[in-house]
Amino acid sequence: MLKAFTLGIEEEYMVIDPVTRELRSHEQKIVEQAHKVISDQVKAEFHQAVVEVGTRVCANVDEARADVALLRRTIAQIAGDLGFNIGASGTHPFSKWEKQLITDHPRYFEIVNEMQDAARSNLIFGLHVHVGMENREMAIHIANSVRYFLPHIFALSTNSPFWEGRNTGFKSFRTKVFDKFPRTGIPDYFASIEEYDNYIKLLVKTNCIDNAKKVWWDLRVHPFFNTVEFRICDVPLTIDDTIMLAGLFQAVCAKIYKLRMQNLNFIIYNRALINENKWRASRYGIDGYLIDFGKEVEVNTRSLIFELLDFIDDVVDDLGSREVIAATTRIMETGTGADKQLQVFADTNDLVAVTDFIHKEFLRGC
Repeated sequence: MLKAFTLGIEEEYMVIDPVTRELRSHEQKIVEQAHKVISDQVKAEFHQAVVEVGTRVCANVDEARADVALLRRTIAQIAGDLGFNIGASGTHPFSKWEKQLITDHPRYFEIVNEMQDAARSNLIFGLHVHVGMENREMAIHIANSVRYFLPHIFALSTNSPFWEGRNTGFKSFRTKVFDKFPRTGIPDYFASIEEYDNYIKLLVKTNCIDNAKKVWWDLRVHPFFNTVEFRICDVPLTIDDTIMLAGLFQAVCAKIYKLRMQNLNFIIYNRALINENKWRASRYGIDGYLIDFGKEVEVNTRSLIFELLDFIDDVVDDLGSREVIAATTRIMETGTGADKQLQVFADTNDLVAVTDFIHKEFLRGC
């Protein structure tokens, strides 16, 4: 029997002016009102046009879905009452970061002081999924192994084709914006949790960071919780996509754990190779080719995602996630959030229409 791999989901939402459709500072009014309803499950983010929410610790995908739905409905209702729209996309289609205000908080001013325009321009919206682990030793083992699957699942999440009014040619330009930060991207392999902890201690000792949360990799063993935290994905348009991605991350962790319990290991691939697949996923989403490192050939991305679904098939029933993960095939038929945004733009040639579409999709399925 598989152990219970709990879930925690964080989403970052954009606050939109209903008239101009630009990003707009809500002066923390949404957060202040939401605190009265959902307490510490909502917080301000670096830019004032961003609201971040987080679920409680959820036992399974059904609990996670209920919590994310409540959070989306609550934020949308409060924002609407205050005269704002809300949307979920990895980037805003046309708002410029130069016009956006930074949240008044010492931590954010410290980041701006260190990172300068790399921080000011980091106007992006992500999805973070925490999967609970029995201990940190198991967490680092699973983190090492599941790195290979990050581009596959990331390709399904791509939802940021536009940046500052331009069609970037990428399905996820959000990742290109975030690349300007240090300690981002695919993490290295660590032979043990002690090796990882010593790496963090060295960074703190040499004043690279003051705490382990400033390691912003696409995947990390969380510094405070017994979780593996997946940080690679764009925030999805809809709750269905969010829960599908969370289910996939949970399932690959459970599968690697099951192999470990059978004294089997998944092949550990070099970070540089995995980065090749990440770049392809950010550029083409599910419409390109990824490298099958075992066969040393390019393979249609959809084919590798179907292989991933086969790989996790023997754990999804125990996790209760078969139904939500089935949405993966829907995305491969109808397209990712990026594909849908691009289709709206192809039909209208209007980024305002794209922004309205993002807002309209926010509560679909909630």
